[in-house]
Order: sequence, then structure tokens, then C-alpha cells
Amino acid sequence: MKISTKGRYALRLMLEISMRESDRPVRIREIAEKQSISEKYLEQIISILNKAGFVRSIRGPQGGYLLTRKPSEYTVGDILRLTEGSLAPVDCADESIHDCPRKNQCSTVIIWKKIYDAVNEVVDGITLQDIKEWQTSINGDYCI
Repeated sequence: MKISTKGRYALRLMLEISMRESDRPVRIREIAEKQSISEKYLEQIISILNKAGFVRSIRGPQGGYLLTRKPSEYTVGDILRLTEGSLAPVDCADESIHDCPRKNQCSTVIIWKKIYDAVNEVVDGITLQDIKEWQTSINGDYCI
């Protein structure tokens, strides 16, 4: 399984918004410059996050984006599943999207389910708050 740029950039985008100590909205342009990511691409990603209620937009000259919840209430799994879809390494590992007719006679499905379960355990066990703390420990004080 490989996470696309959409998923990776969504995490970086959410991290940038969460790192803001004040209630001032973060502009996409600021995030694009700080993260060296195309502003157009970030606009596509923020649209997905906004529609899902992960962020809210503030219009006007002082506008931008804010999180709708505390960083501790977002898991990496939530963000990746929103932007990537299923995290299953193969379709048959995720029964919610694929009911394999061979599942009762295929031993390899056990491998794929173990990988899928392990990935879910990791991404659902890490919050945006955890990433925020890791970022602070790497860079010290943080500002955009």
C-alpha cells in the first residue's frame, strides 16, 4: 500500500492549521509556501476536508481555515480514509468494499487482513495532537 500525495498533503495541511496557537484562520497561500506544495492542489484537498466538516472556512480579507475540533479528536486514519479511501492493501481485505467469492478457500486473504488490521491500528492510534507534539519536539517553537 502506498499513500498518495493527496493523503500526505492532507496530513501536512491539517498539521499546519493545528499548529496555529491563535484563533486566526490560516490561509492556503501560507501553507503552500511553508510546505512547498502547489496552492491549487491544496485548494482541492481543503475542499474535501471542508465538505467533510474537518475544517471551516472564514471568508474575507482576514479569512482562511480553522479546525472544527481539537487536534486530539482527529486521527491520522480519519484524515487518510477521507482523502485516500480504504487503506486495505487489496480489495478482499476490506469486506465493506468487496465481498470476495473466494474468501473461504483462499489462505492469502489472511495475510492481507493482518496487514490491513495493523495499518488501521497504527493510523487510528495517532492523533493530529500527537503529530503536533512531534513537530514541536523536532523544531522547538513553531510559527507560520
